Amino acid sequence: MQFEMLASGYGLIEAPRVDEQGRLYFSDVPNGGVYRRNPDGRIETVIPKRRGVGGMMFNQGGGLVTTGRSLILFDEETAKSRDLFTEWEGKPLMGLNDLTTNDQGSVYSGNLNFDPLSNNKPIPGSLFRIDPPGRATKLWDGIEVTNGLGLSPDRKLLYHSDSPTQAVWVYDVTPDYGVKDRRIFAKLPEGMPDGLAVDAAGGVWVAAVRVGEVVHFDQSGVVKKRIKFPATMVTSLTFGGKDRTDLYVVTADNTDDASKKGTIYRMRADVPGLPVPLARF
Repeated sequence: MQFEMLASGYGLIEAPRVDEQGRLYFSDVPNGGVYRRNPDGRIETVIPKRRGVGGMMFNQGGGLVTTGRSLILFDEETAKSRDLFTEWEGKPLMGLNDLTTNDQGSVYSGNLNFDPLSNNKPIPGSLFRIDPPGRATKLWDGIEVTNGLGLSPDRKLLYHSDSPTQAVWVYDVTPDYGVKDRRIFAKLPEGMPDGLAVDAAGGVWVAAVRVGEVVHFDQSGVVKKRIKFPATMVTSLTFGGKDRTDLYVVTADNTDDASKKGTIYRMRADVPGLPVPLARF
């Protein structure tokens, strides 16, 4: 597969999203900051210091919904943020990781009860749905390390990377936008699943961390292709471009040149990505 390198020199890059103007937004988890790469290659700082942003989505009417220690809505014009979800059952959240949104503008996200970049034993977390203007509902417990999330084209399935299990799991989405019947959708051939993206045909593209590849599963969970990248830590991916066949892949390292550190790549996919709905906060 042919791909181009768009940017490098970051730490662990996460939360890639491409807006309608073709601008790529992404975060640097350990070093902090949310950034925006313009089509001409210029990179701007959007949120200077926010650390731990594992998930991000554009908000209807403007702004960004991002994770971190909590879920916030960031206003790009005023550079001010509003808390959306900061605590559960009276206790502050330690952190939220990846996220996705449904057609109602609600956010699905999982929490972290430990530092995933440490060598500490995972403390399982939960899956939540946060509805506008900020009402949270716990949907599932016992997720070892929550990562990528995405809905199927018909919105009847929610895919969820649970990294230490080496599997992408799937839930049935209930009429009230809850979930039921969690089960394994697919096991990774190697490595652990991190971020994921769903394509228009119902396929699931998964960043395989620690083995340097993106794995494309068809809608039945069968491996269609494995795409190698010059990085051990491939962390996330997203579709963009006018026809949504540009696949952006982000990493935490670069095995061709270690000095390049976290790197952003772009390649052409053979199927368009599924648009992800805007949040509505």
